[in-house]
Amino acid sequence: MNVDIKAEDFTPRRHTYSNVARRYGEDRPASRYDEATYDLQATTNFHYRPLWAPEFEIFDTRRTAVVMEDWYAFDDPRQFYYATYNISRANMNAAADRAFEFVDQRDLMSRVEPGWLETVRHYLVPVRHFEWAADLNSLRITDYGYGTRVTSAAMFAAADRLGMAQLLTRIGLVLDGYDEAGLQTARTAWLEAPDWQGVRRLAEDTLVIDDWFETFVAQYLAADGMLHPLVYGVFDDAGLDHGATAVSMMCEFMVDWLKDNARWVDALVQVAAAESPENAELISGWYRTWRDRAVEAVSPLATTVLGDAGDSSVGTIKDALDARATGLGLEA
Repeated sequence: MNVDIKAEDFTPRRHTYSNVARRYGEDRPASRYDEATYDLQATTNFHYRPLWAPEFEIFDTRRTAVVMEDWYAFDDPRQFYYATYNISRANMNAAADRAFEFVDQRDLMSRVEPGWLETVRHYLVPVRHFEWAADLNSLRITDYGYGTRVTSAAMFAAADRLGMAQLLTRIGLVLDGYDEAGLQTARTAWLEAPDWQGVRRLAEDTLVIDDWFETFVAQYLAADGMLHPLVYGVFDDAGLDHGATAVSMMCEFMVDWLKDNARWVDALVQVAAAESPENAELISGWYRTWRDRAVEAVSPLATTVLGDAGDSSVGTIKDALDARATGLGLEA
């Protein structure tokens, strides 16, 4: 019996999907990111208006005061769609797992000065509640935002925020020998400790912003831009003098995430601000308002952890954030 195996070449009838071909004006190969994000927003044939906001369609560009000629002008520099996002986060999570295993195997938590360990419990574990609020804000942007290039990235960010809340919970368990009592103590600090109430109030106030783009600026540019560098940068550096290398290792996911996510945040803000002077003025006003709120919120916590150096550290972070915002076309 003879088996004849041959290779056949097939010429595809089409190189991409209609949503991309209509954009490019030709049927040419496109990236998976383009195919997964271009013009997938529902725009017609809505059956009802939302009962809670009948002045809007279910998906409506008027849900924000920001005006764009094309809501698909935004481009995620990371080119995240389902596959690339999950590959990226799987690698980051695997690195986090290895860090936790290393800390456990070498018993590195025993190297941390007991006094600083109490400080870490106070400044770090309650951040999981901030991340939960950020997750809800991300879901709101996903729900009310317009254009798949915005909403898909916001959904990925929501998953990130939930994941970081879970990582902080895991860190809290490690700090206390896997006793959940430490998590309850952190929850009490979030609800009652005077130096946490500014951050808590900031998080809760962002949850009730009407304009989804303002929510984006408040959360991802202002609040994150102040709290994350303080907790995972300044506080973490201070801990190295107290033997807290293990804490740094367990927080590496959040450090890497902030750098990665900032690329998307900056790209979105820059494109929106460049669209028109009106957009730039509007977004600049939102930024200044929520930046000032964030500075006020984190200052008591910085004083608790750093003492007299707290104010200067907050000021340094604010100056860096203002420089970043200015580079995006905003007036800081």
